[in-house]
Amino acid sequence: MDKLVQKITTLKQEFVKAYTGNAHIQEILPLNSSDSFNIDSDHLRKLHEFATKNPIYYNHYEEKVSDTSCIVYEGDINQYWLNSIKHGSSCQPFYPTWMISAYLMSNIAKSLGCRELVDIGSGDGRIAYSGKILDMITQSIEIDEMLVDLQNVIVAQTNQNFDPTCNDALEFDYSQLELTSPAFFIGGLPQMGGDLLATSIIEKIKGISDLKENTCIVFAGTHAKRQLSNNLDDGGWSDLIDKHNLKVIQTASLPAVWTFDQKVETPYIFTKFN
Repeated sequence: MDKLVQKITTLKQEFVKAYTGNAHIQEILPLNSSDSFNIDSDHLRKLHEFATKNPIYYNHYEEKVSDTSCIVYEGDINQYWLNSIKHGSSCQPFYPTWMISAYLMSNIAKSLGCRELVDIGSGDGRIAYSGKILDMITQSIEIDEMLVDLQNVIVAQTNQNFDPTCNDALEFDYSQLELTSPAFFIGGLPQMGGDLLATSIIEKIKGISDLKENTCIVFAGTHAKRQLSNNLDDGGWSDLIDKHNLKVIQTASLPAVWTFDQKVETPYIFTKFN
């Protein structure tokens, strides 16, 4: 998995140098499984299906990046971005991670023993979708009704029900999910209110009997100093991690839409309770 993470970040940097389009968002997926991209062929096919059935992408084409045949997906999220910022408790406008990043993160969570995946602030549902194709039990929670409608389109078109739910994650009753060993993916950067969302989720986890011992919490961080006013360690999450007695067990730096033009990727920090 570490090799795949390194390979996709290297490939992304090569793609940035070669890309001449002007799409609002763009990303790549390897076309086929290979020795350098040893991804389950059926999983890779389903990732491509997610992209081709997702209305945010309006164009795709094949291109060789470095020595790897890829499909480039171009899209536009403006209408979803504008709608997502209207919610008072939203911690981040809709900016998705890359599909391959969502898949690798879900795979890491599964390798850490997680059987369920709860994607909070799920956007178009790509992390929950990835968990579903990995045979995890998934729950996709998104406050914006337009994005949930988008997820339901993808569910219908791909026949992969990752259980989209339109709800405020701050108010949601997680005990009803009957979780045993979940991975919670927290959507929202710490400096944009993600710390308040994460604190609420952590307190809810602590309030469910015998849950926290088997829970993994995944944070999306940033290395950009201009975006951080607090401790820069662990992508800006170190203060919250220390406060709630969490321990970092793995960090994966992966491409996301918001780091397309940057030389550093988005750090995803996997934690568990001490």
